[in-house]
Amino acid sequence: MSKKGLIGVQMSTIAPAKMPSFDAYDVMAKLVDIGYHCAEVSQVPMTKENVAGFRRAIDELNFNISSLTASVAPIVPGMPGEYLSNPEDYKKMVEDARTLDCDMFRIGMMPMNAIGSFQKCVDFAKQAEEYALKLKEDGIDLYYHNHHIEFMKVEGQYLLDIIRAHAPHLGFELDTHWIHRGGENPISFIKKYAGSVRLLHLKDYRIAEVKMPDMSGGFDMKAFAQAFFNDPVQFAELGQGNLPLKECIEAGLESGAEYFLIEQDDSYGRDPFDCLRDSRDHLISLGYESWF
Repeated sequence: MSKKGLIGVQMSTIAPAKMPSFDAYDVMAKLVDIGYHCAEVSQVPMTKENVAGFRRAIDELNFNISSLTASVAPIVPGMPGEYLSNPEDYKKMVEDARTLDCDMFRIGMMPMNAIGSFQKCVDFAKQAEEYALKLKEDGIDLYYHNHHIEFMKVEGQYLLDIIRAHAPHLGFELDTHWIHRGGENPISFIKKYAGSVRLLHLKDYRIAEVKMPDMSGGFDMKAFAQAFFNDPVQFAELGQGNLPLKECIEAGLESGAEYFLIEQDDSYGRDPFDCLRDSRDHLISLGYESWF
């Protein structure tokens, strides 16, 4: 395996909302302790303190910030945050990226009002294309991260394909779990987007045990149906689910991916650092130890 990528952590796995306290440097140091040296920043407020903490991790821990989250507009109207469409926010976000030696932004999701509408999806894509071109002048590439919703078909096309067709300078951060959940084969879909993928989310897909209600008092069809048809899909530690991760990684590498970011949206009561340790152990078992 001569060519290789860099494996890191998507910070939403251990975002401040999931932790009793959050200090950017301390969190990065904990990741280093379990074998990670790279992270993508998401769901972390980019305060002066957090930016300084990430910078300290770069300087002292040989850490790498692959990418930062950026939005062109709110996901829902009025949602607070920093947006590329605000000139002051744009300036700060570019300065943060330069401070952290980072040359990639990634859009986490399109505005909700663009979902289901061909024209609004095109409008979003054109807006993303505008900022992809603007950011290139500042030395930053812009990417779009998919969920399952982008595999909704509008006028016979996936929303994700519509975005790609109308934003030729926008790259894509594909997500193995969400591609599968959207009804596509992650391996072939990653290859379909070859040349546009520099970031790949590694996320496993697990079907949880169906917990049936107590039927000792007699069979209850409604309770049975609610239990059986309740969505059992979970986000799994790598290797604890159903996805062919090695093949996904190799497809990503073949398609131009440089960063392979582990994300687990929900750890279901487990310490997320323990989940990340298990995921790392699995990738090492697949032969990717040198990618850390």
